[in-house]
Amino acid sequence: MQEVRVRFAPSPTGPLHIGGVRTALYNYLFARKNGGKMILRIEDTDQTRFVPGAEQYIVESLDWCGIKFDESDYVGGSFGPYKQSNRKHLYKQYSDELLEKGHAYIAFDTPEELEKYRKEAEANKQTFIYNCQSRNNLRNSLTMSKQEVEMLIANGTPYTVRFMIPENREIVMHDLIRGEVHVQSNTLDDKVLFKSDGMPTYHLANIVDDHLMKISHVIRGEEWLPSMALHVMLYEAFGWEAPQFAHLPLLLKPDGNGKLSKRDGDRLGFPVFPLFWTDPKTGETASGYKQSGYYPEAFINMLALLGWNPGTEQEIFNMEELTEAFSLDRCSKSGAKFNVEKTKWFNHEWLMRKPEVEVGHDYQQWLKDEKNIDTNLDFAIKVAGLVKDRVNFVKEIWEQSFFFFEAPTSYDEVTVKKRWKENSAQTMRDVAEVIRNIEDFNLANIDATLNNWIEVNGLGMGLVMNSLRLMLVGAGKGPHIGEIIEMLGKEEVLRRIESGIKALG
Repeated sequence: MQEVRVRFAPSPTGPLHIGGVRTALYNYLFARKNGGKMILRIEDTDQTRFVPGAEQYIVESLDWCGIKFDESDYVGGSFGPYKQSNRKHLYKQYSDELLEKGHAYIAFDTPEELEKYRKEAEANKQTFIYNCQSRNNLRNSLTMSKQEVEMLIANGTPYTVRFMIPENREIVMHDLIRGEVHVQSNTLDDKVLFKSDGMPTYHLANIVDDHLMKISHVIRGEEWLPSMALHVMLYEAFGWEAPQFAHLPLLLKPDGNGKLSKRDGDRLGFPVFPLFWTDPKTGETASGYKQSGYYPEAFINMLALLGWNPGTEQEIFNMEELTEAFSLDRCSKSGAKFNVEKTKWFNHEWLMRKPEVEVGHDYQQWLKDEKNIDTNLDFAIKVAGLVKDRVNFVKEIWEQSFFFFEAPTSYDEVTVKKRWKENSAQTMRDVAEVIRNIEDFNLANIDATLNNWIEVNGLGMGLVMNSLRLMLVGAGKGPHIGEIIEMLGKEEVLRRIESGIKALG
């Protein structure tokens, strides 16, 4: 049985979109499920669109996501180098092979000439395609003598090598997700494979590298489906066995139809990249899931279910569970609509599953970085544990717990109007005395002592506890009041009651 070998082959032309991350994830899950290999190949043949720092961004993003590679320029492997710019010496021989076999030809048409043909076609309400219907009337080796072609090349005339799409042929292909795909060859153009600057185009380099690296399955986005016929015919022209193809559904905008774009995140207020990105050319920035407070497990869990379903009601998966459940036959053919609120829900679920020491450590670091507050880890763990069920992100713990670190300097007007009565000040003085006299200051004693005092004095539990919460928090929010009292400590509680009485009278 052929070894499963898949690849993720991004171009370093900018930050890695979450659609690209999902493609990498599905390749990774497929390889792991089938005991295969996962390869990272950088496709940087288009030097005009190269963006400095983009390759490193891609590598760091995939590492944060937990997507590991068996072969790459970073971890090694027997089929390297894994960057196309370091493989460019390989491609000309394959371009020459296609020329010799009559599957390709040399074209000398200039960009200006091609643009002229396009405009003439538009004027006649037609579309210009460089293919079997036009190539015999254009400046190429099909219409020139061998001597003329050789002379132009010797004189340094720029040229391209184009693949010769066969005429009047129905191309029948199989896609692992979409089933049988039919394409009429006359609708395709003769794609450029090689340029006179010595660089191949994506189409040639992609096919050659997949063959040389023994790729068994090409799992990629739906946007590459129109190229499938060309790639299948290239394999046929070389006499090579083609890999199996699977084209994944698009990620769609949350507010309508159409592919989720890099601009949609900025417009709608959510990240579309895994990590924060600064464009080195323009200085423009884009938010990332990591810096927005998402756990990588939640991000991956969310992405996995956009275009694939496990066939069960289960929604929360770790990477091992995803690997066990994943199969291409449960991938959807139709696009998956991105859901911002569902994405937050995934992070909440993972936050709840995290060990309290990890969440506490994250919150301790957030307090130091964002609020310049140094607190010990045990206290941060206890605080996070009390309120994490109310938040989606670690950074939101502050809104639910700020009063553990800052005494109130103002009091919520709505709560004061509703909870602070004429006799509340005296009641709080009495409560302060009760708290002062609690010797073993733990949650059980605090609750028992306060509850007993309220009952003996015939007071309303809500009346007392809501006023006390106002003194300690400054608002009508927070976890169980006894837990707040225990964690603040007796002296701080008494100080806050005194200050609250003075402020509210």
